[in-house]
Amino acid sequence: RFMRPLGNGSFNDLLGDGFGIDGSAQVGLEFRFGIMSGTQIGIHRTSDRTIELFGQHQLARQGERLPFTVDLVGTFEGTNNLRNVYSPAIGAVISRTLGRHGALYFQPVYVHNSNLLQSEAVDDNSSFVFGFGARVRVRSTLYLVGEAAPRAGYDPDATYLSFAVEKRWGGHSFQVNFSNGFGTTPGQLARGGFDYDTWSLGIHTSPTFM
Repeated sequence: RFMRPLGNGSFNDLLGDGFGIDGSAQVGLEFRFGIMSGTQIGIHRTSDRTIELFGQHQLARQGERLPFTVDLVGTFEGTNNLRNVYSPAIGAVISRTLGRHGALYFQPVYVHNSNLLQSEAVDDNSSFVFGFGARVRVRSTLYLVGEAAPRAGYDPDATYLSFAVEKRWGGHSFQVNFSNGFGTTPGQLARGGFDYDTWSLGIHTSPTFM
């Protein structure tokens, strides 16, 4: 996620800054490994020194008896390379494919200890995040993607929002996205976006190795 807000300055200023890519960015690197059919584990690290460990297991698959797929997800993350504030989370990913036209997603997640400041003035330092997403196919390998993450409990700042254009080649994908925040882990998403007027450019690539 490039940190330059797209709305700063004139369009010529934005063009001169390469739409934000000339400045600093928050970078996330993730390795995800499938250990058996329907089960995967992984590690995700962002350049603000947050590390997330996660696991995901498919409980039920969309078919004739069930109109959606259900996965159980558990994560454990900590700031300063897993040395400081810990924010474990547990939730589910409920998804439904719409034939070859796209997919819908709902991801309810409970994030414990999501408040980095642990302010005594806040009654609830944990969050419930209700993630919604959709992917719509517009060409054979081209998709439009949108997501939102409203919250309950500890919910500072604005709701995180993002939309993107995604291109797929086999099992690989390349995405250009626009969002009002830099969050990529459950704890970061629980802390919300900046506001509804500050948007930044992001790039996401996802290679798959068989």
